[in-house]
Amino acid sequence: MIYYFIILALIGIDQISKYFVKTGMDYNQSIPLIDGIFHLTYIRNFGAAFSILQGKQIFLIVITFVTLAVILIFMIQRRKKNHWMLSLALSFIEGGGFGNLIDRIRLGYVVDFFDFRVFPVFNVADICVCCGCGLLVYYLFFVQPKIEAKRGLEG
Repeated sequence: MIYYFIILALIGIDQISKYFVKTGMDYNQSIPLIDGIFHLTYIRNFGAAFSILQGKQIFLIVITFVTLAVILIFMIQRRKKNHWMLSLALSFIEGGGFGNLIDRIRLGYVVDFFDFRVFPVFNVADICVCCGCGLLVYYLFFVQPKIEAKRGLEG
């Protein structure tokens, strides 16, 4: 149950941060927090990560919705069987994915604002998806093999 609250909390944090950017900054405005290194820059991303698939909003909405639905169904069906790390990883992916999906459906683009100047501008939802994917990779390569090896010894 906690993982569903995590998803909702991450969506909330993402949407609130984007609200403050949209209402407190002009489009394309950049506020240096560490000059030349880290800025808050309000941009509109009409594509996916790193601005790929520009102008393919319907495709991105459909593929994102289907992917998030499959993950959520998996989480619900296996809620008592999943290792906590797998559930946490999927919660972060869900929270970030839904955060950006809300933008795509509501606005037709995703609000991005974290700007490290040498990297594409991103947002809280992107951080959630990346952290979730990183945790998922760690789980799949390091935790799950140990769980399966332990089951093999017991069986």
